[in-house]
Amino acid sequence: MFFQLDDASDAPFPDPSLAEIEPNGLLAMGGDLTVTRLINAYKNGIFPWFMEGEPLLWWSPDPRLVLFPEKIHISKSLKKIIRQKHFKITMDQCFNKVMQACSEPRAGESQTWISEDMKKAYFKLHQAGFAHSFEVWRDKQLVGGLYGVEVNQAFFGESMFSRESNTSKLALTALTDYVQANSLKCIDCQVSTAHLRSMGAIEISRLDFLSLLQR
Repeated sequence: MFFQLDDASDAPFPDPSLAEIEPNGLLAMGGDLTVTRLINAYKNGIFPWFMEGEPLLWWSPDPRLVLFPEKIHISKSLKKIIRQKHFKITMDQCFNKVMQACSEPRAGESQTWISEDMKKAYFKLHQAGFAHSFEVWRDKQLVGGLYGVEVNQAFFGESMFSRESNTSKLALTALTDYVQANSLKCIDCQVSTAHLRSMGAIEISRLDFLSLLQR
């Protein structure tokens, strides 16, 4: 059984340990996407994910995929690309464009979970200083990037995109540099993918993840 959220944006979330086993991590429904609600969610290891036209759903899966920045795996081929300096990497230069690129349906898909309401909500987070984007450019063309939320010495990765091979990986390496330079402890990757595991991300229990956020 999952929970119906209180209408008040600052109302506490249910204990994440009460999330559903199947579907993995479903915790609550409803509420809103205000800055207050989103920051409260991330502080407690919870994030929103829902398709256009569906109710607003909140998740805290177990296990959790996490990348510790000092453990990132950069392949020989990616190191070569970095050395060649064909790409320029920036931060927070075009947050909206990165979100728009991430929202475009992947090959073989017709829907996206990054709705117009999500774009508006995360742009407000960006304006408030909590959400950041990393952009990868070839000349003046945006060819890759990612965005996410920085709260409590953790960076919560939300989505990434590539228009050329390896450009999302370049954005991730730039993010790990930023995380280490600013003494953040980890990058939350939410759920497991082969792409992120190949970069060094590992699964930890939800309990360990929440303990990490509290520390």
